[in-house]
Amino acid sequence: MAKNNLIGGSIWDEYSQKVQDRMNHPKFMGEFNEEDAKNRDAKLIVADFGAESCGDAVRLFWLVDEKTDTIIDARFKSFGCGTAIASSDTMAELCIGKKVDEAVKITNLDVEFAMRDEPNTSAVPPQKMHCSVMAYDVIKQAAATYKGISPEDFEDQIIVCECARVSLGTIKEVIKLNDLHTVEEITQYTKAGAFCKSCIKPGGHEKRDYYLVDILAETRAEMDREKLKNAMKSDVAFDEMTMVGQLKAVEAVLDAEIRPMLQGDGGDMEVIDLQKAEGGAIDIYIRYLGACGGCSSGTGATLYAIESILQEELSPNIRVMPV
Repeated sequence: MAKNNLIGGSIWDEYSQKVQDRMNHPKFMGEFNEEDAKNRDAKLIVADFGAESCGDAVRLFWLVDEKTDTIIDARFKSFGCGTAIASSDTMAELCIGKKVDEAVKITNLDVEFAMRDEPNTSAVPPQKMHCSVMAYDVIKQAAATYKGISPEDFEDQIIVCECARVSLGTIKEVIKLNDLHTVEEITQYTKAGAFCKSCIKPGGHEKRDYYLVDILAETRAEMDREKLKNAMKSDVAFDEMTMVGQLKAVEAVLDAEIRPMLQGDGGDMEVIDLQKAEGGAIDIYIRYLGACGGCSSGTGATLYAIESILQEELSPNIRVMPV
């Protein structure tokens, strides 16, 4: 099969030599039938999986020794692009000699790594990484068929990034542990979003149930609420706190209750100073940023909302002064 029939020429140089070889000369393309299984005293397993993202499909054939649950041979038939052919060929080879439970642990990342010429150089372009996901999914389908269970029984986590197999729980944990603020940081720590980029935000190659931009916003909001909750646990009343303590409490409320509202409209705010005034008043001086800087409501409805929230959460003696 000629390379021009497989992929566009502009990205050809981004493929490893191993991938190119398997595209043109796959080693394990073919099929088994019941007679083949009988001759080798094995059970025939046939599994199909299709990828909606690119219209590709793959059929996997296993010959399994039922006495040991070992996959003694494997073949595939691919109905798709060159990357899918190379990935399926590699996947079939990786399955041979493994027990079924071991094969289920093979991921698309393992397949991609096995196709690299150099350990630190990707085997396929990032935008084609999703094509290797079928290799992971069809293995689950084959194992489920052999065991008589559902493929979903192998998946105990919500996967956000199919390309890198990164779960929702992992992403949220990494954001919290490392105090991450950007999607780029999430990608740096987890590799989520590094390949086809469909999971970063709506409008990508594939539609997703979860997107990194939303997970980041929701997790940061959870962190801000937790920060506010911890700030409110203090046994010292706000009016009796030191100035440092008061500033921390104010910032916690701003992060949890006020800044998300302002940032949603393209604005923000910062605390310039905090002073104790006559009569027990506590004056908080703020500066509006971004779109809020030139907004007339900054001295009207927005100011009233900020002051009301701080008074309710911290102290009725608070006054907010824009500068």
